Amino acid sequence: MTDDVSFRPRLRPITLPDRPSVDGLEQVWSQVWADRGTYVFDRAAALSARREQLFVIDTPPPTASGSLHVGHVFSYTHTDALARYQRMAGRTVFYPMGWDDNGLPTERRVQNYYGVRGDASLPYDPGFEPPMRGSEDTSGKAVKAQDQQPVSRANFIELCDELTVLDEEKFEGLWRKLGLSVDWSLTYRTIDDRSRAVSQQAFLRNLVRGEAYQQQAPGLWDVTFQTAVAQAELEARDYPGAYHRVAYHRPTGDGAAYVPVYVETTRPELIPAAVALIAHPDDERYADLFGSAVTSPLFGVQIPVLAHPLAEMDKGAGIAMCCTFGDLTDVQWWRELDLPNRSVITRSGRMQHDIPDWLGDEDSAGAQLWAEQLAGKTTFSARAAMVEALRASGDLDGEPVATQRKANFFEKGDKPLEIVSTRQWYIRNGGKDTELRAALLERGTELDFHPSFMRTRYENWLGGLNGDCLISRQRFFGVPIPVWYALDDAGEPDLDMPLVPAEDTLPVDPSSQAPPGYVEDQRGRPGGFVGDPDVMDTWATSSLSPQIASGWPVGGRPDGELGNDRELFAATYPMDLRPQGQDIIRTWLFATVVRAHHEHGALPWAHAAVSGWILDPDRKKMSKSKGNAQTPEGMLDNHGSDGVRYWAASGRLGVDAAFDEGQMKVGRRLAIKALNASKFALSMGAAPDGTLPEPEPLDVLVTRITEPLDRAMIAGLSQVVATATAAYEAFDHTKALEVTETAFWTFCDDYLELVKERAYGSTVPAGSTTGAAGDGAATGWSAEPASESTRSARAALQVALDVYMRLLAPVLVFATEEVWSWWHTDSVHTQPWPTTEELAPAAGGDPRMLAVVGRALTGLRKAKSEAKVKMRTEISAATVAGPSEDLDLVQQAKADLTAAGKVTGALELHPAQEFRVHDVALVEPPVPVQA
Repeated sequence: MTDDVSFRPRLRPITLPDRPSVDGLEQVWSQVWADRGTYVFDRAAALSARREQLFVIDTPPPTASGSLHVGHVFSYTHTDALARYQRMAGRTVFYPMGWDDNGLPTERRVQNYYGVRGDASLPYDPGFEPPMRGSEDTSGKAVKAQDQQPVSRANFIELCDELTVLDEEKFEGLWRKLGLSVDWSLTYRTIDDRSRAVSQQAFLRNLVRGEAYQQQAPGLWDVTFQTAVAQAELEARDYPGAYHRVAYHRPTGDGAAYVPVYVETTRPELIPAAVALIAHPDDERYADLFGSAVTSPLFGVQIPVLAHPLAEMDKGAGIAMCCTFGDLTDVQWWRELDLPNRSVITRSGRMQHDIPDWLGDEDSAGAQLWAEQLAGKTTFSARAAMVEALRASGDLDGEPVATQRKANFFEKGDKPLEIVSTRQWYIRNGGKDTELRAALLERGTELDFHPSFMRTRYENWLGGLNGDCLISRQRFFGVPIPVWYALDDAGEPDLDMPLVPAEDTLPVDPSSQAPPGYVEDQRGRPGGFVGDPDVMDTWATSSLSPQIASGWPVGGRPDGELGNDRELFAATYPMDLRPQGQDIIRTWLFATVVRAHHEHGALPWAHAAVSGWILDPDRKKMSKSKGNAQTPEGMLDNHGSDGVRYWAASGRLGVDAAFDEGQMKVGRRLAIKALNASKFALSMGAAPDGTLPEPEPLDVLVTRITEPLDRAMIAGLSQVVATATAAYEAFDHTKALEVTETAFWTFCDDYLELVKERAYGSTVPAGSTTGAAGDGAATGWSAEPASESTRSARAALQVALDVYMRLLAPVLVFATEEVWSWWHTDSVHTQPWPTTEELAPAAGGDPRMLAVVGRALTGLRKAKSEAKVKMRTEISAATVAGPSEDLDLVQQAKADLTAAGKVTGALELHPAQEFRVHDVALVEPPVPVQA
């Protein structure tokens, strides 16, 4: 933070507009900032500075698909206000911007926008033109798969690249309109060469250290998007279903057929995949069954009855059918009880065509039932067929009972997820390793969360993990998994010994490049190779955003190549701040901590600032997926960027905020007031021809502030500076704005009114005032040299204006820049943050004085309002009563009070317990003379 109280901005003659307006300021100043490079990162200064003189931000890369929404405006304004404060506080700010443009959201948008879908079996068509271009359904509905034209993987990726660039240009324009002070030369895309190389290098190092691995295991699968889904991407939703009371068969041993053991299930189609019946170990109803076996209805497969504490005694019949796999509990039982894997649902979401081996030979009743009624069916059709078969066999007790069940969905999907056994890539994250879990919990304690209670969400997420991070996806537009597999003489891949590239060759695409030691003609041939077809999920790349942005070197390539910058990385990593939403603590924040822990053995940043959600009128989170999100363009046009930023900055970190256009209107009024009050204050001392006095530096002006009321105002302003500074240092932009706004309105409503007569030089005749501060220019002027009290008032006004514009600058970025330009040649956003030291020479007054004298003025005005006369009406007598310490303050500013209140007679001060103004006598206006 700067401590140079003698810093002097570049002044120029005061020039005031005829009619100040907030309209159009965004376009004017955004262009000026771009032309001047106002927010360009000073790399040389950063490399030569001590680390504490830098402030480095890991800016969230928004998903570049579709449009931004109001939640983006909310959280990014929080970050920008802090970045602007840090810059003014004397720190070199590294503030990049990324675009998260790989992954499923982009693919989905491309499918709808161009009417295509990727097909890896098709060859590349260099002249391909999509059937649609920008003609997607305005309702946002997806183009049906059967209506999408299949295209090669390479063609599909080209379209993804094309559309994301268009979206990113639109996003950048909106961010500039909002006034984000990022350095637009420091941008990256999560699919560009650097991001792919960084992501692949980190993965390869994870692989060498044993932190990345692949295995065949049950995993969540989206049948619509045909891809694996990670635990962090789940969303639990209500889904209609029905309970079916089904009889399993317990042999009696006495010649009777069997004794039924009833279970209640919502998924009878999975009875062929049943591997056990499970009850709670304390459930006495089934104690005699534990360790025995039952047979499944219709199929006659013998399965054990086991005990496990996750079984719920009060749910259904209290005994559950464990199938491979109906839900995540089945997975846990399968793993912990060492049960067989009898999966029957395929990646397509349909029952497998082949008869499962465990159902017996093809002549068995169960095998015939499978072949005739279940093979290849959707789970819905298979369920209906199973219910009919159970009903016919007598194994269905009663009829299905409708219910609403909780099902896991991919957060962007429309159908419940299935659990399918596939071979996938994982990165260890503590979900199955208690030692790693403990280390990551410790990282959470090292990280400063703002607000602090957000740490609990990190800890709860980590504590609830039941597996490692699944990072492979069966998609097209993503960072390829950088491995190949050698094929044996039979053409089978050796999955346990992947072939990897050298780091200096990254990025690579195994689908179009051969591994070291092979040529392309050997692809897919016995003795040759095959590339891993999968890509990494978007979080596997976004979790490396600090490394991508800060120049982390890839391989041994020189600096300047592929974005390598060793000096910058050494200076900026670990970063200072991760700003983000609360809903991605479990994904982006946690994954970034995991990757930094593995690669660097440290946190990626010191602080995490977590914004709350924006709620709609029904108190529901606004989001594009829910269809209730507002887009920012209209808000910015209607209320101005400063008005929208004010609303956003009024929301505290970690606290959900209502979408409130009323607050935006308040912010717009504050911006307008800043313009009008500033014009009024700067116009003091204007000559009849409109010539304004030459401005002077603040350190000169403060020495001219001598009058008690002026020094009291400055003392109060010094307290505001101290409070706002402490708030920003504590990442509390809201408190900084609140204290500044409150004081600024008091300055406008009370101080300006109290001192304007003195600032004029007491040359304005009674009855010819300009009204409330900011409603008009000064009209009084004297050719005589200004008195010391007048010079004090004018100096105090300019000092206050200088300080308030800097205090408001992080939020009202356009209005404050406009005002500052009226008497400066440089930007308010590159000025030092105000300090109490620079105000100290004039801050010797009692800060209570302005509030007390302001209450007295309010009392005089109230009397006029109640009498329904104009504020310029003179007062012939009035009494101010109150505690002696308050009356002492009124006495010191009595001249200003009588001038502002138009008190032409006696103003009595009487001691009393309570402060009030009474016995106000108004001067009757003269009666017009009749002609």
